[in-house]
Amino acid sequence: METPLIQLKGLYKLYLEGQENEVRALDGIDLTIWPGEFTAIVGTSGSGKSTMMNILGCLDVPSYGEYYLEGTPIKSRTQRELAQIRNQKIGFIFQGYNLIPSLNVWQNVALPMTYQKIPLAQRYQRARAALEQVEILSKADSRPSQLSGGQQQRVAIARAIAAHSPIIMADEPTGALDSKTGAQVLQILQDLNNQGTTVILITHDLGIAVQAKRVVQMKDGKILTDLTLPEGHQITPDFFTAGMGSSPAPE
Repeated sequence: METPLIQLKGLYKLYLEGQENEVRALDGIDLTIWPGEFTAIVGTSGSGKSTMMNILGCLDVPSYGEYYLEGTPIKSRTQRELAQIRNQKIGFIFQGYNLIPSLNVWQNVALPMTYQKIPLAQRYQRARAALEQVEILSKADSRPSQLSGGQQQRVAIARAIAAHSPIIMADEPTGALDSKTGAQVLQILQDLNNQGTTVILITHDLGIAVQAKRVVQMKDGKILTDLTLPEGHQITPDFFTAGMGSSPAPE
């Protein structure tokens, strides 16, 4: 039987615990994500989606409950071990791109591989291959400041690709882009998913979220709706605003 890629059991994240103004950013989350899924986690500000991303990305740890990554519990890991997991397992794509201005494009793409101790020649080859995949190889020697927002986001995606991470976690990847460029970025993520990469998309926009194959809607730290549709079907934002039901994860 296939092991879930990600499994959350009774997960809580509390701030100001025990105080009158205690905040339950995550309030008893149960969630399973399988290898190869394209899952969108959607919610308005304060819904808990950003806290969820931080925990799924091993940037933070829960207050209570369990998080298993490929069947291995995460909660007891040290900060050093969490950093190793991030380097080896998770590629991040952020709304703000998080590129280093003093490095050129291919050096930005190659940076995570430095921490993986991959030889320079191999880093260079993989960085260029990733840039070619997102159709921006011609800018390999440019600085981030010389690129448009859409081009910088392609570089950020190439950085995640080049590290060969089995999981790509995209936090509002189209938020700073125009609609045409945003659609191109989403298409790249869909193409990566079709090649077997697990994609987790964090967004406040239902119109963006419904481009995924599975949509998890959050509100007040809880999962409100969890829907997966069969291949060839399309989810619409109206489904969620109508408050309809859920669908189980694949077996």
